[in-house]
Amino acid sequence: MTKGSTTAQWYFEDFQPGQEIDLGQRSVTEDEIIAFATQFDPQPFHINKEAAAQSIYGEVIASGWHTCAMMMRMVVDGIPCAESSMGSPGLDGIRWLAPVRAGDTLSVRYLTKEVKASSSKPDRGVVWSTWVATNQSGETVCTIDGMAMFRRRPD
Repeated sequence: MTKGSTTAQWYFEDFQPGQEIDLGQRSVTEDEIIAFATQFDPQPFHINKEAAAQSIYGEVIASGWHTCAMMMRMVVDGIPCAESSMGSPGLDGIRWLAPVRAGDTLSVRYLTKEVKASSSKPDRGVVWSTWVATNQSGETVCTIDGMAMFRRRPD
């Protein structure tokens, strides 16, 4: 497994099918769960301790969108591609498999599934990947399947 957060700039050619990139860990606090959800997903089990205690979760849990945002940050921090990233044409799937709770420590892996150089635009290629977030118990909490465009390495 390749470790992310290297200082070298990554380009399309650095991604290979079957490659796994360890993007490190990130701990989650109740304050950030409530702050994110208050702004973007104000459902009671995300923002209100008393309501959450009465929910099926028994406590405040992170919004799935918060989990995705944390994963995105870990991808951006873990794969240095500021010069080569050309954005994403979209995601094929997101699965929220287990709640993320205050005190959890998330680990994220980036799994390269497929790479294809563009035939019509020779300066770029597309990388299909799956991101997998697990908690400190090794339980998978979220997966994201998608694609991204990257510049080809300059001559």
